[in-house]
Amino acid sequence: GVMALTSQPFYSLSFCSLRFNRQTDPALERHIEEVWTARLAKEPWLFNGTKFRLHSFRDVPSIRPLLTLTLGLTCYKDYLGTNWSSQVEELRQRGEVEYGDPLALLAQPLGVGAVLFTHDGHVVLIRRSQRVAEAGGQLDIPGGHPEPEVNVPLCSLTAPILMGVALNHTSAGRPSAEFYVSCSLTSDEVRSLYWKGGAEAHESTDIVFLSRTVSVMHSPLWSELCPSAKGAVMLYQRVRPDGDQSMLHKGTTAH
Repeated sequence: GVMALTSQPFYSLSFCSLRFNRQTDPALERHIEEVWTARLAKEPWLFNGTKFRLHSFRDVPSIRPLLTLTLGLTCYKDYLGTNWSSQVEELRQRGEVEYGDPLALLAQPLGVGAVLFTHDGHVVLIRRSQRVAEAGGQLDIPGGHPEPEVNVPLCSLTAPILMGVALNHTSAGRPSAEFYVSCSLTSDEVRSLYWKGGAEAHESTDIVFLSRTVSVMHSPLWSELCPSAKGAVMLYQRVRPDGDQSMLHKGTTAH
């Protein structure tokens, strides 16, 4: 399931400091190495990379809604060895006891996602490859990390509107900042660009379009959406950054 934490801020401020990195000790580092080695043996195409770690976030009183993100640094290896570890509940308990924060020992990399609408009123979904580390084969929204995942030129996209932050409880509360973006291209044009491929083309296998007039949460596709995508859709439903009331019907829980 996914928990939507905030639905109002439309402007964000973030800053990064080593003080906000994951807490650790030698035993945990050994465990992370063991998990990573085992994953690479089964999935040799995986690779490590630096990510931003979301330490905390809060609304800041101001004239305009402002969300402050407190960021550190982490990496993909640490994410698999903590958030996805078989010992994650023990890590959460230790974090609470030793640091007063159940997430203190977890990588908590900040993901990004976009509820992307085409000019002809379709929401864009992608089918995740079976060769990604999580949610293989499931439908997702474009995102993951800041990169052009569906091969659509930036000039055709509106500035992203931050809808809020969702926590994915299938990965111990991994956070994702969810945005609303509209596109000046039609679904046919986006489909054509997608199939031309991009730098991250191997991470997805298909592109799917769902009409704005169809309730995503009541569509047969809902059960195929990965948890973070469900969280983004639920945030869209709460915030309605485009003022549209037609796409989604009432409902507040994702499974």
